[in-house]
Parts: sequence; structure tokens; C-alpha cells
Amino acid sequence: MFLNQLKPKDFDFWTSLSTRWNDMDALGHVNHTAFLSYMETARVETYMQLGFEGINKRMDKSTILANIEVTYLAQLSHPSSLKIGHRIIRIGTKSYDLISGIFLQPDNNLLCSAYFKMVSFNYEINKTILVPDKIRDNCRPLAK
Repeated sequence: MFLNQLKPKDFDFWTSLSTRWNDMDALGHVNHTAFLSYMETARVETYMQLGFEGINKRMDKSTILANIEVTYLAQLSHPSSLKIGHRIIRIGTKSYDLISGIFLQPDNNLLCSAYFKMVSFNYEINKTILVPDKIRDNCRPLAK
């Protein structure tokens, strides 16, 4: 499966967001950095849907971003309604991978997709930790 071919059925966790006036750039479309902000907001909501309090450094089981690969597929204008999907696709010992897709509503057109490499992390001791069961139990690998 390629990041530019993702469909809504490929995701397990959803967040709805609207664009903001200040997301626009001088060219009149939503700036590429806003897409990263939308996915980050949705990623935090995904953790809450998994049963975590969110993501913060006071938690003994938190996470840190190690790598991101982003594919931009279409321009976006303001105002727009979005749905952002996430799916856990791989689990390692201390890391896991997520895919994300931003879909324009109401037509579900894929605007942007991303592949995130996340590392389970304890900020109090400043060390990586084993992937928590809440994440491990919700992994759905991509079909080969």
C-alpha cells in the first residue's frame, strides 16, 4: 500500500478538525506546515482514544517522534472541514509505526498522508521503554 492510495477504510482512529484563518500562506492556500499540526493534534486524540491521558512528559508511558515521511497530494483552501485518520501498522520492542491521512470533507478526498516512526519514551528517566500494551493491542499491519 502506498501513502498516496490510502482510503478511509485503512484507518482505525478518527479526529475531525476545521482549518483556521492563520493556516493560510501568502499564496492563499493552507501552508504545508499546518498539515503537520493537524496530524499532531489527531495523533494526541488517538492516544486518548487508546486510553492514555494524552501525551505529556509527566506520564511514565509516553511517546516521542523519531521520523516522519509526508506525502502532499492536493492544495487546501480555507475554510475547510477535515477528517484525520490514524492506524498503528507495526510494533517493535520500543518503537511502532503509524500511518495518517487527511481527508477533505464531505467527499473524503485524500489531501495528505504520512508515515510516523514513534518511540515509546519515559521523560522522567529520559529513556526509551517497551511499547505499552494499549498500543500493541491495537496494531493492524498493512496487507502485503
